[in-house]
Amino acid sequence: KSSKREWKPLEDHSCTDVPWLLLFILFCIGMGFICGFSIATGAAARLLSGYDSYGNICGQKNVKVEGIVNSGLDLTHKKYVFFLDPCNIDLVHQKIKSIALCVSACPRTELKTLADVQKFAETNGSTLCSYELQPSEYTTDPRAAKLCPKYPVPESAPIPFFHRCAPVNISCYAKFAEALITFVSDSSVLHRLISGVMTSKEIIMGLCLLSLVLSMILMVIIRYISRVLVWILTILVILGSLGGTGVLWWLYAKQRLSASALETQIAKDNLQALLIYAIAATVFTVILLLIMLIMRKRVALTIALFHVAGKVFIHLPLLVFQPFWTFFVLILFWTYWIAVLLFLGTTGSPVPNEEGFVEFQMAGPLKYMWWYHVVGLIWISEFILACQQMTVAGAVVTYYFTREKRNLPFTPILASVNRLVCYHLGTVAKGSFIITLVKIPRMILMYIHTQLKGKENACARCMLKACICCLWCLEKCLTYLNQNAYTATAINSTNFCTSAKDAFVILVENALRVAAINTVGDFMLFLGKVLIVCSTGLAGIMLLNYQRDYTIWVLPLIIVCLFAFLVAHCFLSIYEMVVDVLFLCFAIDTKYNDGSPGREFYMDKVLMEFVENSRKSMKEAGRGGGAEGRELKPM
Repeated sequence: KSSKREWKPLEDHSCTDVPWLLLFILFCIGMGFICGFSIATGAAARLLSGYDSYGNICGQKNVKVEGIVNSGLDLTHKKYVFFLDPCNIDLVHQKIKSIALCVSACPRTELKTLADVQKFAETNGSTLCSYELQPSEYTTDPRAAKLCPKYPVPESAPIPFFHRCAPVNISCYAKFAEALITFVSDSSVLHRLISGVMTSKEIIMGLCLLSLVLSMILMVIIRYISRVLVWILTILVILGSLGGTGVLWWLYAKQRLSASALETQIAKDNLQALLIYAIAATVFTVILLLIMLIMRKRVALTIALFHVAGKVFIHLPLLVFQPFWTFFVLILFWTYWIAVLLFLGTTGSPVPNEEGFVEFQMAGPLKYMWWYHVVGLIWISEFILACQQMTVAGAVVTYYFTREKRNLPFTPILASVNRLVCYHLGTVAKGSFIITLVKIPRMILMYIHTQLKGKENACARCMLKACICCLWCLEKCLTYLNQNAYTATAINSTNFCTSAKDAFVILVENALRVAAINTVGDFMLFLGKVLIVCSTGLAGIMLLNYQRDYTIWVLPLIIVCLFAFLVAHCFLSIYEMVVDVLFLCFAIDTKYNDGSPGREFYMDKVLMEFVENSRKSMKEAGRGGGAEGRELKPM
């Protein structure tokens, strides 16, 4: 009775973790309040329209700020922000350290003298000097050297939607770029790298498309080469470990024979180090061979799961596009988050600073709103990723537990999304919140470690790194457990805690199989990523080689390889997710079914063959029915 209650694949659907869904909705309302507050206090207008150093918003009438001389001006016809020295950048605070004014037009040509600035003001009606100077005073008033722009005034153009005059030639930002990119010591190198990217942009786009195609092809053919690939990798690992151990012992023996001629302390230290390395390599090799001996039968399950995963993608082709939808939603959310963060940067009341200009600062509890905003970034991002995991789990569960594949829904992915939205958003919110609780302390410790770099003692540094490492490991374990909990929820519509407990029990009872899948399977997928990156990089070298005489193609090649790895990781991570879901379904299937009438297996023929082979091998080994049952039903 308990088993039937706990595992009824796709039979019952009920809402799970509703309080957590309500909590998540309240949290999102709080995020919306922050956005609304920043817009209501004028932050959006200041960000989009721009404001000068006196607190005036460009393009509108302004209210006088007490204690500021040039505030409260009517700047209806002056819609653009102009910086007197746009290349004076504060690298510490990452902002332009210059007086900002509102002007009616940006200088579209270079102005080399104050006379040119005066002529530009008289011709275009755009005064580029401070408000208290009239255009006729530009060349006569001694204050012009301080209140007028630094010349030559570079040619500039307004930034779309943000009404800031930005120099057309970005060479003045070379120092800022060099501070961010430490290996660039000469601005001319930076210019050549950027020109190489611009010259090769068609090739870069073509190679990025090639990496996309290669990733999709690899996902199709991996089901056919999985068996050969696994055994090739196994043989290479064995030969590599044996060869490395043999080389270390050979080097140790060689140096020991010649040690009598070398009486120095360095020679003795090297000999001792070689002995330690050789012993450690020997222990590692013995342990590795024992593990492979124990897990050799379970490697066959990994091969079978990869084969079935290939079939899943044939029946559910929309799974391939799942990373695109997730990435698109993440980009939309991150864009919104950055926009609100910029709003918060200009939110608050105008306050005079030490230089007599205006800064906007929030007072009281409101100045801590950005902490809430940061937590929202982590929680909602994890929520979006968890929605992808639940969607994939629901679709694969539907495929596995549907005996007649022709009876599958027309679009299992959309059916899974529908179940997620109707029943399981609360479970996803709870699982993503648990990851957030672990991720935030780790990020705080990483920030503290960065700020204290070079100041703390060795013991404190070691403790910080140990805490960061432990939190990282805990986060990875919880992420894996969450994914399996979502699968259990998709199967049985149970809440998060019940699903996590059930999934954990099954994973523990199949620990060796889990280890085999997570080691052999992950290594196979990693090699797939390396294959795609190497293939794309090789194609890039061959194509970019034709431009070697007039452009630097190192940066374009790095961009292409990084993009290829990102694409391969997105696609093959979905493949890995499908394999993990299939394994949990297989473990449940073998636990509660034995192939007898009324308890037929749901599994694919390939997995059925694996089960039959396991039975035969156990009978041949003379282990009897009990052992057979234990192998068939490992729980």
